[in-house]
Amino acid sequence: MPKKNINGVNLYYDIKGNPDAEEAIVFLNGVMASVSSWILQLPIFENHNFKILLHDFKGQMLSDKPKGPYTFSEHSDETVELMKSLGIKKAHLIGTSYGGEVAMRMAIDHPEFVKTISIIDSVSELDETLKLFVRGWKTAAEDRDAEKFFWGMAPTIYHNSFIEKNLNTLKARAKGVANAPDDYFDGQVQLYDTFEQDVHMTEELCNIQCPALVVCGEDDILKPRKFSKIIADNIPNSEHVIIPDCGHVTIFEKPDILNSILLGFVMKNIK
Repeated sequence: MPKKNINGVNLYYDIKGNPDAEEAIVFLNGVMASVSSWILQLPIFENHNFKILLHDFKGQMLSDKPKGPYTFSEHSDETVELMKSLGIKKAHLIGTSYGGEVAMRMAIDHPEFVKTISIIDSVSELDETLKLFVRGWKTAAEDRDAEKFFWGMAPTIYHNSFIEKNLNTLKARAKGVANAPDDYFDGQVQLYDTFEQDVHMTEELCNIQCPALVVCGEDDILKPRKFSKIIADNIPNSEHVIIPDCGHVTIFEKPDILNSILLGFVMKNIK
């Protein structure tokens, strides 16, 4: 299991695609996720000869889970240090939800390492409803009942049509959470606290100068499209795409549409 010690924390990572390619993609996970969450996005970028870096943030499944809360600047700094340790000088960032928020932070704090950012179902600020969703997740995580946690979370992130068509798959994922490492829920609590306390970057978005793609599921109830509009309105020259009949987990719910959008955006911004 490859890990790098970055600023005193062991981060799990994986390299896919062409390890010698000049163009690199860095995928940045959603909060409950791990590197395996990008399984539906990997093939299209592998087929186009990119070097691909995936990793779990501290607090996530396969990385260390030190006591938090953390900050998005810490995640940003650690991702940059991981890139440097692996010889990646600059990359296209693709982040979903929590990972999209890290991508924005990186584009603000470390623009010299960022070619483009693709932000999927993310926010740059919070409202009270979103805070209550996350507090509910925290309470469920503290109870440490894996299946109860999963089914309590699922309606907030998946579109009804996806749930109807993929109920057996979701049941399997619920069992997968039950098999997560013993400290999984400890890390989740730290990450939820980080999210609630440190997502406040709307006023800094004007400083992002790299090409930016902002994507949102039309029916995302966790991070509704109003938040993606705020992001797109505040990043100069960004592109904004709404995907119909889609909830929060666009990477699973509409992978073919999303992959076309992501690949087209990245390819046209290769110089």
